[in-house]
Amino acid sequence: MKLLIVEDQKELSNSIISYLSTENYTCEPVYDYYSALEKIHVYEYSCVILDLTLPYGNGLDILKQLKKNDNPAGIVIISAKNSIEDKVLGLNIGADDFLSKPFHLSELEARIASVIRRRSFEGKNRIDLDNVILDLREKTLNGPAGRVDLTRMEYMLIEYFISNKDKVVTKEALGEHLCGDNMDLADNYDFIYTHLKNLRRKLKNAGCSDEIKTVYGMGYKFCTAARKGAQ
Repeated sequence: MKLLIVEDQKELSNSIISYLSTENYTCEPVYDYYSALEKIHVYEYSCVILDLTLPYGNGLDILKQLKKNDNPAGIVIISAKNSIEDKVLGLNIGADDFLSKPFHLSELEARIASVIRRRSFEGKNRIDLDNVILDLREKTLNGPAGRVDLTRMEYMLIEYFISNKDKVVTKEALGEHLCGDNMDLADNYDFIYTHLKNLRRKLKNAGCSDEIKTVYGMGYKFCTAARKGAQ
């Protein structure tokens, strides 16, 4: 899952990114109000981690922009401002959670995971689809033949496909999900095709049917049984 970290304290931002990167998240940092506004208007995120006190503006105004534009990203506010008024205001505007500084990184990750489960996976920790089982807490995938041994990129791909099941996702969306804005530096999308090829091979070896369908000229779709029967 791709996250936007809106935090002006670079040391804290780096610590958050270092920790969350080990939990299979792609993180993009911004350090001020205007950079955050630019990011949310250009890219899509599973969750935005939002500080309230920022250079050149207020995090609550970014939250208002996200809600005004019906942005589907989850929002977790992190703030040293521990007043009940700020917490109530942020939650009333539309934040999913509020965490006061200082906090443990493990708690932040748990809050983020909870928000993403509610928004993308109906609040479930375990997703059973046809002959694949995705465990969001353990970050594992199982098929009829047992555990599917996935790399970080392969896990991020299958999690993204399942969260967007029965929807077409473009190669551009896949690239941004895996690499964030670093995708702009890539020469082509060959690395995506390589990861997809390896993922499909591992799913087949685990006894899973080929759920990932190529939609020519558009992208890819993870098809559930009902959708496959209707095609």
